[in-house]
Amino acid sequence: MDAMRKQLDVLMGANRNGDVREVNRKYYDRDVCRLYLVGLCPHELFQLTKMDMGPCPKVHSLQLRKDYEEARAKGVDSYDVELENVIDKLIVECDKKIGRALKRLEDEDAKAAIAISVTEVTQTPEVIELSKQIKEKLKEADKYDLEGTTDFKIQALEEVEKLRSERAEKQSAQLLEAFNKDRASLPQPMPNPPPSAPMPLPTPDPRTQEMINEKLKKAEDLGEQGMVDEAQKALEEAEALKKLPARQEPTVDSSK
Repeated sequence: MDAMRKQLDVLMGANRNGDVREVNRKYYDRDVCRLYLVGLCPHELFQLTKMDMGPCPKVHSLQLRKDYEEARAKGVDSYDVELENVIDKLIVECDKKIGRALKRLEDEDAKAAIAISVTEVTQTPEVIELSKQIKEKLKEADKYDLEGTTDFKIQALEEVEKLRSERAEKQSAQLLEAFNKDRASLPQPMPNPPPSAPMPLPTPDPRTQEMINEKLKKAEDLGEQGMVDEAQKALEEAEALKKLPARQEPTVDSSK
């Protein structure tokens, strides 16, 4: 409610309802926002974000801004340096938050997000045209305010909000598309190779098979006698014989 009331005060004056005594302020008064006079109050930035600074506690007035611009043109006052200092501090704070956020990003999506240049992606001809229209409408709103045509000014500001919403939607769609493309270009993990089939055991020759059968018969007899260790040893010997390659039979020379 305070933010809405303050915005109405900027547009229509504090005495818009006839119940507030007008204060004869000067642009250099302490309760007037100097940064707003220059053209950019930081409290109007980052609205509805984690860096939202809330409503400005000082007075915003388009008429006082006009008085300041006239004085600045005459070389009387200039608050540009003060605004530059505030902007520098905001940039440093933003950079620190971005650095902390990047340290927390360890997955592939972080790599894709870092690779995206937001400015290059969002500055399409369509978005640039919307930005120009927003600037023109803001100039119209200032013109209507100086002329005292409040209804036209409110209408111009409503159009500005619509254009800003449209621009934000287009920029979000472009960023999402670029993010997905950049993510798809990252190297994909190699799939796990299929398990190799077990090597078939060699087929034993008749003599080896006979020895295997003897070991198995011996293990069976020892097991019936309660000699578990000896039976286990005989089974192990039989398994070892199964893994032996088949022996070749000696060839008979027919000439001899």
